[in-house]
Amino acid sequence: MKYYLVAGEASGDLHGANLMKALKVEDASAEFRYFGGDKMQAQGGALVKHYADMAFMGFTEVVLNLRTIFRNLKACKADILAYQPDVLILIDFPGFNLKIAEFSKAQGIEVCYYISPKVWAWNQKRVLKIKRIVDRMFCILPFEVDFYKTWGMKVDYVGNPLLDEIAAFEPNASFMGANRISEKPIIALLPGSRKQEIERLLPVMLSVTENFPDYQFVIAAAPTFGANYYQQFLGDKDVTLVFNQTYDLLHRAYAAVVASGTATLETALFNVPQVVVYKGGAISIAIARLLVKIRFISLVNLIVDRKIVTELIQEDCSAEKVTEELQQIVSGTGRQQMLQDYKKLHELMGNAGASERTAKLIVQNIK
Repeated sequence: MKYYLVAGEASGDLHGANLMKALKVEDASAEFRYFGGDKMQAQGGALVKHYADMAFMGFTEVVLNLRTIFRNLKACKADILAYQPDVLILIDFPGFNLKIAEFSKAQGIEVCYYISPKVWAWNQKRVLKIKRIVDRMFCILPFEVDFYKTWGMKVDYVGNPLLDEIAAFEPNASFMGANRISEKPIIALLPGSRKQEIERLLPVMLSVTENFPDYQFVIAAAPTFGANYYQQFLGDKDVTLVFNQTYDLLHRAYAAVVASGTATLETALFNVPQVVVYKGGAISIAIARLLVKIRFISLVNLIVDRKIVTELIQEDCSAEKVTEELQQIVSGTGRQQMLQDYKKLHELMGNAGASERTAKLIVQNIK
């Protein structure tokens, strides 16, 4: 069967690749065409557009790039029509993907949505639209099932695909030597994969390095940017860059400073104490504070429904506050408490196998 997938950022590329791998097991004749990234491309099929040309963060950033977004939407719709897939699989990225879902549903194409849009965060009435344009919804966060149920929508909870990726991870024994990393304890810096994130967060992260002389700092660099790009932020700081080795880094890290997003959950699942940071454009943040109706921004806190990790947002994302919170988890009382709290997170997340469960349901649904 013919599958068309749309992923618009690094996490979607990761989950899309795992799903493609599972679909090939369920359907030996599977053919793929997609908007995605390097990981999906490694699974075969045809990459139409890379997510690096699609990911815009924040309200003002979206407005400033509307022409590009509309051009991408038009190209995606035309390509789907030309390909005529048996099923369209949309992966997160709701601002773009809900428009693609509406278009494809009108064309009579089966629409599956993997990794629910965060409609529980704001504008919850979007669920009514989702009920109309999405045939099957596969959720990866435990609390989403009850949320959709309150709106009269039945969804499938498949578990979280990050557990699949982590379960399949095998540490690289030469990681330290190959990257010239010393034996000093590592504080990992995960500034995100999008340009706006990196440019707002990495300077703050790097500003605390001198306050921790007994530790070494290692950046999980986005594969879409080269070392020269990061060098403009590093200057003469003795900080190491690693590309495509985030799990090896987390496997060895003692603590981390992490951009809000999927990486906060990955860091917690590796049992690395962390400080979560986020900075957006002033207008974007002002609008978000009016619209967003959730208590937390990090997935770790959202899943457990209480504060486990500290979130330093906007004006709180400063060298002073990051230093203060980081000290608590490298040598203060916060470290053991956070590690203890992570146990509850593991319990709620369940077991690996989300990709396989989702693939089975998609193939069964089409047949």
